[in-house]
Amino acid sequence: MYNAETISKVLKGELLQHTGAPEIEHIVLDSRKLNFAETSLFIPLVSARRNAHQFIEELYEKGVSNFIVSESIDLQKYPNANVILVKDTLQALHALVAWHRHHFHFPVIGVTGSNGKTIVKEWLYQLLEKDHNIVRSPKSYNSQTGVPLSVWQMKPENDLAIFEAGISQPGEMVNLEKLIKPTIGIFTNIGEAHSEGFLNIRQKINEKLILFMKSDVLIYPKDYLALNECVLNFHNQVGKRETDKAIQLFSWSRKTDADLRIISCDKNTNHTRIDALYKGEAMHINIPFVDEGSIENAINCWALMLYLEIPHATIIDRMDRLGNIAMRLELRQGINNSSIINDSYNSDMGSLSIALEFLQQQRQHPNKTVILSDILQSGKSDFSLYEEVAALLEQKGIQKLVGIGRNISREKRIFQQVLGLKSSFYQSTEEFIQQFNPQDFVQETILVKGARVFQFERIGKLLEHKAHQTILEIDLSAIAHNITQYQALLKPGTKLMGMVKAFSYGSGSFEIANLLQFHGVDYLAVAYADEGVDLRRAGITMPIMVMNPEPSTFDAILQWNLEPEIYSMHLLNRFEEEVRASNKVNYPIHLKLDTGMHRLGFEKKDIPELISQLKEHSAFHVKSIFSHLAASEDPEMDEFTRRQGSLFREMSADLQKALGYPIIRHISNSAGIHRHPELQFDMVRLGIGMYGVDNSADMQAKLKNVSTLKTTVAQVKKLAVGETVGYGGKWTAKVPSVIATVRIGYADGYNRCLSNGKGQMLIHGKLAPVAGVIAMDMLMLDVTHIPEVKVGDVVTVFGEDLPVQQLAAWADTIPYEILTGISQRVKRIYFQE
Repeated sequence: MYNAETISKVLKGELLQHTGAPEIEHIVLDSRKLNFAETSLFIPLVSARRNAHQFIEELYEKGVSNFIVSESIDLQKYPNANVILVKDTLQALHALVAWHRHHFHFPVIGVTGSNGKTIVKEWLYQLLEKDHNIVRSPKSYNSQTGVPLSVWQMKPENDLAIFEAGISQPGEMVNLEKLIKPTIGIFTNIGEAHSEGFLNIRQKINEKLILFMKSDVLIYPKDYLALNECVLNFHNQVGKRETDKAIQLFSWSRKTDADLRIISCDKNTNHTRIDALYKGEAMHINIPFVDEGSIENAINCWALMLYLEIPHATIIDRMDRLGNIAMRLELRQGINNSSIINDSYNSDMGSLSIALEFLQQQRQHPNKTVILSDILQSGKSDFSLYEEVAALLEQKGIQKLVGIGRNISREKRIFQQVLGLKSSFYQSTEEFIQQFNPQDFVQETILVKGARVFQFERIGKLLEHKAHQTILEIDLSAIAHNITQYQALLKPGTKLMGMVKAFSYGSGSFEIANLLQFHGVDYLAVAYADEGVDLRRAGITMPIMVMNPEPSTFDAILQWNLEPEIYSMHLLNRFEEEVRASNKVNYPIHLKLDTGMHRLGFEKKDIPELISQLKEHSAFHVKSIFSHLAASEDPEMDEFTRRQGSLFREMSADLQKALGYPIIRHISNSAGIHRHPELQFDMVRLGIGMYGVDNSADMQAKLKNVSTLKTTVAQVKKLAVGETVGYGGKWTAKVPSVIATVRIGYADGYNRCLSNGKGQMLIHGKLAPVAGVIAMDMLMLDVTHIPEVKVGDVVTVFGEDLPVQQLAAWADTIPYEILTGISQRVKRIYFQE
């Protein structure tokens, strides 16, 4: 273990204050992700949007006593802290972790590429865990901050490491190479994903190859022409620069000669047999997957195992047992008004910490439960391991633990000593299922976290609310990404209001609000008071503006500390009466100005009377003044938008001057943020852009898809020429046809105007037009050209490969209407990558 004095010397920093030598075991970069305060070192990173030095006081109060800083702080506030001053905290993080990496000499596998990095890493863990004590990247921690946190996990008890590395622009991989220093390299593939920061595909490949400068071997697919050429050039260049032996290349190919020559890939219902030649010997593996991505990932893993000289009988056995990888944490509706976080594919301390952080974000239920299996291959004694788990559960405020497995059950006394933690234990998943009582889980958020061998997906099925097979998947990580893209365009100090009205544009209420609260958004906006009340009941504490307050809801607004938009003298007077009756003063309100939209708001002629009324009474404190842009996305309306901005500037200035205190001003929406930066003022309102939709092609390219609407095939029928489909027989088979009935209709939000071929859906990656008139609960697709369609197949209504904008165009409407029109009976599933 290290201490502040040692780390100061390593970094050649200035030890501003040294009050003791506590052991440092954990690095904290995010103040919200603190687990073990006493043994943590906080390194505040500085970016264009946020300076994390502001969180030092908060962490000190929580018990952290070790800090690396890059700017002066008031040491008198932190009398018991060790403080190291450096020039740049990110560089210090990298230097510290590189020094830590230097202490270990066991094999390290480095994985990079455009796709498949996390799958290959996790599959290698499955394939090799019986032979090694492995440390690996948690989830997809492959960035400039994720990699150091991954490498920092290396411990003496490990004998193999697997780390993935991802980059978004030139100059980044040289930093990651110093941290990972892989002895074995795997380049999974190359594609156009995340290419925005590069001149061309070869520049991206060459940047990624820097990871393998000091590696003994590089495993790669030869069939990517640009990748093969760059690898061969890289091999020649490294050989010339290095005095020791050159890097060994291990290639595989489905098209030409290679170290591992793939001869055939034969797919059946749910398995693929892959035949190959290796060193002149014919061999094969079977994998329980049939998609091309899984086949490619499996071959990369196969090549690595051949390089390690693992007996081929062992390879065959383990490849056939490969399991699905949970690439995301899913939040689903559970029984008895509960919420379920399903993470039932692996269990280790790194992924447990991540899952508990996600659990902690959820505020919709006061009680939090963890169902946890034995943690396997930890390298620690059971006592010390479960002591650490118990401390983590206590720190996260977990109320209930269900432990499943012989090891965790044996150490149950550790958990029984945790105050406020109710615990129960079962020897196996089967025992828990046999004794399962649904009434034991009521109005709580439940994390299901288990090693793959425990088959916790069976528990997930018991706990999940049974619902309509049509589901709307919402990617919380994509929302966070999209927020970041808009934040990067904001001027320093500009606040952000997140629009969660209309059930968060169809995406959900408290689930989205929880995410925005966790990511430090400044304000929320809802349409009506009852939406705000629901958020308060779900544990949302941040300020909430109500955009359409009604006099009948004023009592609820005051009771739940909501902040109404005031847009008329009538509404102002009515709300003033309610505020005075409740004996409140300086109650926060938001003034809506009409600058040209002519929907709601005070006009310029109303300002003198408004000022007089506000100055005469002390009932209100104006938190913000705002207006609404009518056509910020339309270049042809830019002059109108500029006039709106000018009028808003004038009217809000008159109000600010008269009231005499600082007031937040905001007029800009999603499109306005990037099209009219001069109108950002003090705050912007982010709505549809947060959910992955923007009218600008340049901005759209930076956003991630958030919502995916899926359904399934209920039945497949063959029709003869002349037979009709649906109500009124509006569709007639002109040739022998195949029709698939799918479980979605206009009651789910799929508009009837999309009938008879106007709308299409994706099935097996191909578009299938709607056949006939859409019914309330069902519709039919013409799948004559997709012969592999069968009952139970997944159908994509809109998503990554069929954007909601396209569906809106077919329906002659806008994406807003499609998203907000998804029925509440459609099950929402939330996930975080």
